Amino acid sequence: MLNLKIATRRSKLAQVQTEFVMKLIKEKFDIESEKLLIQTEGDRKLDVTLDKIGGKGLFVKEIEVALAEGRADAAVHSMKDVPFEINEIFEIAAVPSREDVRDVFISRDGISLSEQPKGARVGTSSNRRAAQLKLMRPDIEVVPVRGNVQTRIAKMEKENLHGIILASAGIKRLNMDDIITDYFDPVEFLPAVGQGALGIEIVSNSINAEIFRKLDNEDARIGVDGERSFMRRLNGGCHTALGAYSAIEGELMYMVGIYQLGNRLIKKDISGNKWDYIKLGEALGEKILKG
Repeated sequence: MLNLKIATRRSKLAQVQTEFVMKLIKEKFDIESEKLLIQTEGDRKLDVTLDKIGGKGLFVKEIEVALAEGRADAAVHSMKDVPFEINEIFEIAAVPSREDVRDVFISRDGISLSEQPKGARVGTSSNRRAAQLKLMRPDIEVVPVRGNVQTRIAKMEKENLHGIILASAGIKRLNMDDIITDYFDPVEFLPAVGQGALGIEIVSNSINAEIFRKLDNEDARIGVDGERSFMRRLNGGCHTALGAYSAIEGELMYMVGIYQLGNRLIKKDISGNKWDYIKLGEALGEKILKG
């Protein structure tokens, strides 16, 4: 009897996300699967910001080795951790239905961001979040904080921060919604490219490839790939403040993006037919480069 192996990071959130995919496989195909837990370099080096150690690919590399060696049939990633260029032997076989894309503010004392005192200390290791936060509240001190959700919450208490900014999707997948103080409007405070979406990665010629491809959600895939096209045009990564939000209604796709050019955080939007999602992402990148 077929028993699929799904590679993932060791964090509680990564495992919950993988269990979501395993449940989809069971419900759709009545096929059992199990997790292959892998510690990535990005998980090991929590004392350094990502831009200092090579960027988001550090959460993916060791997992891709397991795929290439045949130790796993597929891998589950947070799409915001997947670089826009992946090795040609791999593919993102599916992007299942997307969770809440918004960022959230978690306050140590339950006070909203707008009511925090002057000079409040807020934790985030994201250049994108830090840049947008400083636009909203120039007085706020941004404190670098890395690690999984539980680690960051513990650091907020230990380092006496007024709050931290995290992705809503992870908090919701962990059933921890009750700790959220504020939700940011995704058009005003732009999320990371691919935020809230999971990607199922496989070796393209895998004998079980079609099982995973059939887990794809069309609109989730279009939105994520459009945002990734925008990121690719700007050659974006962890080193710059870059964010995007897309929304699809019927055949219409709306996308808004931000990108830091020098000292300026430039924001532009675009809309068009959703089937032109790659061209829309590229065109949005072009608009931003023109300033």
